[in-house]
Amino acid sequence: MPELPEIETFARLLRPALVGKTIVAASVHWARSLAEPEVDAFIARITGQAILETGRRAKFLRLRLAQDWLIFHLRMSGDLRIRPLEAPPSQHDRLILHLSDGNALAFHDPRKFGRVWLVSDPEGLFQHLGPEPLADSFTAAELYARLQTHRRQLKPLLLDQSFLAGVGNIYADESLHQARLHPLALTNRLSADQAQALWAALRSVLNEGIRRNGASIDWVYRGGNFQNHFCVYQRAGQPCFTCGAAIERIIIGQRSTHFCPICQKI
Repeated sequence: MPELPEIETFARLLRPALVGKTIVAASVHWARSLAEPEVDAFIARITGQAILETGRRAKFLRLRLAQDWLIFHLRMSGDLRIRPLEAPPSQHDRLILHLSDGNALAFHDPRKFGRVWLVSDPEGLFQHLGPEPLADSFTAAELYARLQTHRRQLKPLLLDQSFLAGVGNIYADESLHQARLHPLALTNRLSADQAQALWAALRSVLNEGIRRNGASIDWVYRGGNFQNHFCVYQRAGQPCFTCGAAIERIIIGQRSTHFCPICQKI
C-alpha cells in the first residue's frame, strides 16, 4: 500500500497535469469504487468543476475542486494515470475523468480495494487521523507526550493512523532503525531523548522517501527508487550497514517487521 511519500509523490507529479483543468465528463466502470456519493450523483456533481489544487492528507490523495473535494485512497493496487482521452480504457480502469485539455485521469485498480469520495468538506473523512509527521506544528515534545499516553508496542502504534498519519510498514521499520529503537519497545517507557530521536528519524526517512519519489517494491507503484536505499526493510539475513549484524524479521500484529538486533536492542 502506498504510504506518505508515495502519495505525496502522486500529488506533486499530478499537479501540472491537473491544476487549472476542468472536468468535462466522468464515467464510472465499477460502482463500488465510489464510497460517496452514488454514481449518478457523482457524475452530475463533478462535471464542470475545475481542479484547483492537488495535495495529500495521511495516505489520502485529495484534489480541491471549484465546489468540492475529490479524495482517493489507493489501498493495495490503486493507481492514477494521465492518458489521452481517445485512448481506450484499460481493463482495470474503475473511474475516468475527462479533462478540458483532451486528456483523462483514470483511476486504475486491479484488486478493487481503492475508494473514491466526492465531498463538500473532507474533514469528516479525516477527523480520526493523527497529526502529520512532517507538519511544522508537530514537535518532538508532542510526540513524546503522545507516546506517554499509550502502553503499546512501538511499531504497531506507529502504524495506527489515529496516532500518526501516513506512516506505514516501510517507513516505520526504517525510522525505528535510524532512531535505534526496538519495534517491541513499550511506548510509555521511552525517554524524552528517545522520542526526540524517533521524531528526527521519522522526518528524515519520510523526507528522503519523498526526495526519491517513494519506494517501488511491487507491480503497482512506479517510478520511485527509495527501495534501493533500505537499511532494514526486506533485508532479512543481510548485514546491517551500521554494525554488520544480520537483519532479523519478525511478525508483529500480523505485519512483517525488520530490525537490527544489535543497533535496536529492546
